[in-house]
Amino acid sequence: MGELILGGLITAGLLFYLVYSLIRAEDL
Repeated sequence: MGELILGGLITAGLLFYLVYSLIRAEDL
């Protein structure tokens, strides 16, 4: 159970970082 939550957090973090990078790239 703990590993599943940890994996979800990592996946969510990667997705957020990806979207954030795309938004910053369009800003520049």
